[in-house]
This record gives sequence, C-alpha cells and structure tokens, in this order.
Amino acid sequence: MTDAANLEGLRVLVVEDEMMVSMLIEDMLTDLGCTVIGPAARLDEAMELASKGGIDCAVLDVNLGGQPIFPLADYLRSQGAPFAFATGYGDAGLRDVDKGSPVLQKPFREGDLARVLGELRAAVN
Repeated sequence: MTDAANLEGLRVLVVEDEMMVSMLIEDMLTDLGCTVIGPAARLDEAMELASKGGIDCAVLDVNLGGQPIFPLADYLRSQGAPFAFATGYGDAGLRDVDKGSPVLQKPFREGDLARVLGELRAAVN
C-alpha cells in the first residue's frame, strides 16, 4: 500500500459526472493530502482545467453523460500528464491505445485510489 505521505500535495484533476461519486473522490483525495483540481463534470470543463496546467495527474471517468473522455486522455498523454481511468467496466470500455493505463474499478476504496495515485506520482518523478 502506498504511504499517504507520499501523496501529500499531489495536484489531481478529478473528472466525474456523478455528483455523489465526485464528492466521494474529493473526500478521499483530501484525506490522502492531495489537492483537488476541479472537479469537472463535462468534457469541455475538464479540457479547460487541464489546459491551464498545474496538475500532476488526473482521475478520469470514462463516460461523461454519454460523452467519452478520450479527447482529454489524448491531450493529457500529449502533455506527459499521467492519468487513471475510473469505470465500472474495467478496461473493456477502453480503446486499444488506452489498454494498460491504470484503471480504478468502480466502486473503489481509498486504498485503491492511494495505490493508483502512487503509481501516477512515480510516473511524474
């Protein structure tokens, strides 16, 4: 398990369209000492937040009200910003290019989030 102290100050963009899930993720991130960027519930909001910079990594809901998150994933990849997908479908809903990316299987626990964020932080350093 990742030591939460290793996550202190990590700036995490949260992209999630379900308000209750978004609030839960924000609470988990805060408990882990991370700084929450967003959250964004729509792709255009998420793209705007990502384009401003200042993020270390992102947690991306794969489907935002029927709109896929993949344009943002492509943008983050082009910027070298690591991200994890959050989905109830595992990697079955991912494009081939996204296979192998970290996936948080919904519903997930704080320990799962901490582990994935630890992997993303290691990718930043």
